[in-house]
Amino acid sequence: MAELTPKQSKFVDEYLLDLNATQAAVRAGYSAKSANELGAQLLRKPQVKAAIDAARAARSAETKIDAAWVLKRLAAEAEADVADIYTEGGAVKPVHQWPKIWRQGLVAGIKHQELRDGEGNRTGEFIVDVKISDRIRRLELIGKHIGVNAFQEQVNHTGLDALGDRLERALKRVK
Repeated sequence: MAELTPKQSKFVDEYLLDLNATQAAVRAGYSAKSANELGAQLLRKPQVKAAIDAARAARSAETKIDAAWVLKRLAAEAEADVADIYTEGGAVKPVHQWPKIWRQGLVAGIKHQELRDGEGNRTGEFIVDVKISDRIRRLELIGKHIGVNAFQEQVNHTGLDALGDRLERALKRVK
């Protein structure tokens, strides 16, 4: 297989940052005017594709993050029980008492209120509102990963054109 040119090598490095071929081509030094087309062409080159695949595999091995890890994480997040962050009395627990899964991305925002004494000195704080991140999106990602057809962006139907042709021929025979 052919070696990468320095520009192609730079493209591979840049592509791995955001997986945007057009922007990677521009950052690698290709013309901004033709970056969209060039980025797509570069992704089709066997040596560039192989370099991207090898770099992804190396990164996955280094971080120990692969498709199985992502799926396990999504499943854990989808199954996390919101009751774990509340006391039996219904108050929100302090964040340091939350299970780790809740502290690592299930919460999109927290509003808290400070407690002050009569002289305005801060005496503590408590959480008054917890905004939970999009759990439906997690389920959608899991569904796409395992091939649940309900989550497909586009469903392809085959055979309908042939059926239409057959119906048209049948109508001609009847006339």
